[in-house]
Amino acid sequence: MEKKVRIGFYALTSCYGCQLQLAMMDELLQLLPHAEIVCWFMVERDSYEDEPVDIAFIEGSVSTEEEIELVKKIRENAKIVVAVGSCAVHGGVQSWEKDKSLEELWKTVYGDGKVKFEPKMAEPVENYIKVDYRIYGCPPEKKDFLYAIGTFLVGSWPEDIDYPVCVECRLKGHPCILIEKGEPCLGPITRAGCDARCPGFGVACIGCRGAIGYDVAWFDSLAKTFKEKGLTKEEILERMKMFNAHNPKLEEMVEKIFQGVEE
Repeated sequence: MEKKVRIGFYALTSCYGCQLQLAMMDELLQLLPHAEIVCWFMVERDSYEDEPVDIAFIEGSVSTEEEIELVKKIRENAKIVVAVGSCAVHGGVQSWEKDKSLEELWKTVYGDGKVKFEPKMAEPVENYIKVDYRIYGCPPEKKDFLYAIGTFLVGSWPEDIDYPVCVECRLKGHPCILIEKGEPCLGPITRAGCDARCPGFGVACIGCRGAIGYDVAWFDSLAKTFKEKGLTKEEILERMKMFNAHNPKLEEMVEKIFQGVEE
């Protein structure tokens, strides 16, 4: 009898859009003869987070002290840990204003409201545990998830995407939002895989799949272009931080474009 692969879906702080995207995938039913879903609170309230699994899919950012302990427990119980979506991979939009204090942000959003958890600044999962693979996007593309899980099930390993949205945009033949419309499109620094959906509708990329890895995201070159189009340093940083607030290269590369320049 075939031994089933044990899979867990775990949720941290997020809008739950990633889980909803996964829950709406009919293809998951085809997995059931080969996989056992042992934890997924969105579809089964009697799930257990302490169960050992072969593959753990974690979505959401680490935003409470309790979630730090949860991701550590998931790591201990899982052979493969996959961060799913922009919140888990990059900290999500809730990291956008990470330069402000937690107290200031909390007051802005919740006023004097209280919660039963101990809140903290939102961070990516890999700030606390080793992450083996990442599925990008807000929410992730269905094909990316199927590719990853299909590859794991045959005992192989999925490849990472190492080229920008601009490649897909050019292949699709879309007009360039940055050059032809002069809008602050983040396609040149953003990891591809979305088939340039937003530029295809005439909307500038906001970078929801995060910056390309391997130190090839040239924030400085794009910042220079944005500066030439009249954007201030603050406007550039605000736009680039939306999904890259925890990128260690971002601020240094943008700052050097404005060194010695009076705005």
